[in-house]
Amino acid sequence: MLTLVWLGVVVAGFFALAYGNAAGWLWTGAIAAALAAAWGAHLMPLLVVIVLAGLLVVLAISLNFPPLRRALISDGVLAVFRRILPPMTPTEREAIEAGTVGWDAELFSGRPDWGKLLALPAPKLTAEEQHFLDHECEELCAMVTDWETTHIYLDLPQPVWQYIKDKGFLGMIIPKEYGGLGFSAFAHSQVVVKLASRCSALVVTVMVPNSLGPGELLMHYGTDEQKRYYLPRLAKGLEIPCFALTNPHAGSDAAAIPDAGIVCMGEYQGRQVLGLRVTWEK
Repeated sequence: MLTLVWLGVVVAGFFALAYGNAAGWLWTGAIAAALAAAWGAHLMPLLVVIVLAGLLVVLAISLNFPPLRRALISDGVLAVFRRILPPMTPTEREAIEAGTVGWDAELFSGRPDWGKLLALPAPKLTAEEQHFLDHECEELCAMVTDWETTHIYLDLPQPVWQYIKDKGFLGMIIPKEYGGLGFSAFAHSQVVVKLASRCSALVVTVMVPNSLGPGELLMHYGTDEQKRYYLPRLAKGLEIPCFALTNPHAGSDAAAIPDAGIVCMGEYQGRQVLGLRVTWEK
């Protein structure tokens, strides 16, 4: 019985230390106290307590002094991982350093402030977005089945394609001034969730132009001329964007694709234009 009480106290104490992100010296003291209590209550032989105490001293000295810990442990572990992991490319570094960090950074701090999460306002759909979800999305879902699309037609039927284009499904994130629906990211996600419950091919067809497609890139980085020309065409489905995600040596691993595009001047339709020369290998 005494052993069970000791184990219960030890487990509860360690849980409290972990929850409070306690410093290493507190862990050392707690373990030492647990060993002392076990010896005092005759739960362990003296020899076992001495051996465990010796290990504790070695670990405490190695782990609680940062310079010593780095020299004995961290540097060696990092060296192993550096040999295993591929080097970071300039593009990957730019992606990591770009943008902003939201509440999810709290999760990696070790002590997240849950109050910040609870203080964030819950996303809401506008009346227009809710109407689209309740009507256009429902009607589109009724037009397809996953089985017919993937096993019989091997594509979305032509009336479904036309409905997608006519109702603006391909331009949900494009502003209204360019012919899009101007929906929020939350509305986009809710539409995707709804369509995914009906047909996988359908949801990918709608999702890719609104996420991996060039619409958002054009809105942020396109010239006024490019926006006026391409965004209305993308919103109406006159241009169908795609995402090239394959390579003989990389499969669908986008980060491992070695192909590149080189910005340069070249002749197109009889005139010199600025464009890309690609190194695709298919």
